[in-house]
Amino acid sequence: MRFTLTSVLALIVANPAFAASGPFFSLGNTDFVVLLAFLLFIAILVYFKVPAMMGKMLDGRAESIKNEIEEARKLREDAQSLLASYERKQKEVQEQADRIVASAKQEAAAAGELAKADLAKSVERRLAAAEEQIGSAEAAAIKEVRDQAVLIAIAASRDIIGKQMTAADGNKLIDEGIAQVDAKLH
Repeated sequence: MRFTLTSVLALIVANPAFAASGPFFSLGNTDFVVLLAFLLFIAILVYFKVPAMMGKMLDGRAESIKNEIEEARKLREDAQSLLASYERKQKEVQEQADRIVASAKQEAAAAGELAKADLAKSVERRLAAAEEQIGSAEAAAIKEVRDQAVLIAIAASRDIIGKQMTAADGNKLIDEGIAQVDAKLH
């Protein structure tokens, strides 16, 4: 209601109304006719309660905007909590991955040490086996050399004895040789 009174007073006091020629309150004055049409239009709007309906519509729109803002705020809070949750999970997963990598490194180091120890034992066994084979081959070579030396000594003795000795001297030398060989071999 205030709006309509203020509008009417503003139109009456307005400068264009004084600029028209002739009496203002006459149907021949276009400014007066426009003023009447405007007031009639405002009266129709007030009669059909258009300002109240517009107020309700604006209030409804304001309420829906308020609800949308509240919903957006809730969605933002949910998104922030979800983001924080994912960040915590990512941090936990990263920590778990770091632990797995550290554990794998420790296991690899332990496996490396075990492999080194196994390799060292294997080398020791092979060295021992090689030394044993060398000792066996050495003993066989020594035995073979001794056997050859004995055979050569016997052949040489036979030749010398056959040329220089009598049968009695030969038997005596054979007995001494057998005794010496027996003493050296045992």
